[in-house]
Amino acid sequence: MSYKVLITENIYEEGKEYLRSHGYELKMASDISENVLVEEVKDCDAILVRMANITEKIMKSGTKLKVISKFGVGVDNIDVEAASSLGIRVTNSPESNKNSVAEYTMGLILLLAKRLLIYDRELRDGNFQIRKSFGMDLEGKTLGIIGVGSIGELVALKASKGFGMKVIGFKRNIAANQIDNIKLTGDLDYVLKNSDFVSLHVPLTEKTKGMIGKRELSIMKPKAFLINTARGEVVDEDALLEALLQNKIAGAAIDVFKGEEPSKDNPLFKLENVIVTPHTAAHTEEAGIRMSLHPAIGIDEVLSGREPSWPVN
Repeated sequence: MSYKVLITENIYEEGKEYLRSHGYELKMASDISENVLVEEVKDCDAILVRMANITEKIMKSGTKLKVISKFGVGVDNIDVEAASSLGIRVTNSPESNKNSVAEYTMGLILLLAKRLLIYDRELRDGNFQIRKSFGMDLEGKTLGIIGVGSIGELVALKASKGFGMKVIGFKRNIAANQIDNIKLTGDLDYVLKNSDFVSLHVPLTEKTKGMIGKRELSIMKPKAFLINTARGEVVDEDALLEALLQNKIAGAAIDVFKGEEPSKDNPLFKLENVIVTPHTAAHTEEAGIRMSLHPAIGIDEVLSGREPSWPVN
């Protein structure tokens, strides 16, 4: 039997070739709006999705639909509850970009600690005396990781083994065995109060939406930095702006924003102690190939009657 896969946005050729070589017909979506996908999914057995919102309406229109597979990790753009109720499997690719995001996170931490972007900007403006303002070493500093999944664990490894940092991590469900390189706790406040750098690695859920707000920022160290490569909605941006303007924390590095694409007038952009990037923590060639290949594997596993390697539901 020949199966058809709807690919909502372009992926690397390796993912497409994997599907073709396993006998799948590929259909590229003409647009990612709900009304278009509702029509284009009708003859498809699977969806491979990047950023498009896959709603219950789209799923119900896809009467042949058996699996939705995500390019990347976060599945907040897929109605997983609806998929489960309709008997549709959802898979993702949690191993695909963990090294890229972990390296990027450490890069942001280094940029903040060493003040590299500030030095660069000031010297270009002729201010050689900026060299009189000092950065800090990472060795001996405490990194707090909020969300100790595969990415958080790898950040901890790189920070502890590579830079001699102490690492503490917040995890709601702590297993009996501690994780190497991390002192785990279920107390979020403990991590916030005791960290020199706080790095966010949680998925976006109802529990994590706005989990870093005014109260949480107020208990961080005044010289601490916040790093967010998770999802923009995890942080209350207004509270973060206020904390930065009032010197409640020393600075921030932000790769993700509320609503995905921020306004060019976002007031955070005007602060020199803030580093901003356009949701690019996972943007490497290597990660892109893996994020294309792994969901293709997930689709083949489900449609071949096997348990997927990276199940979501």
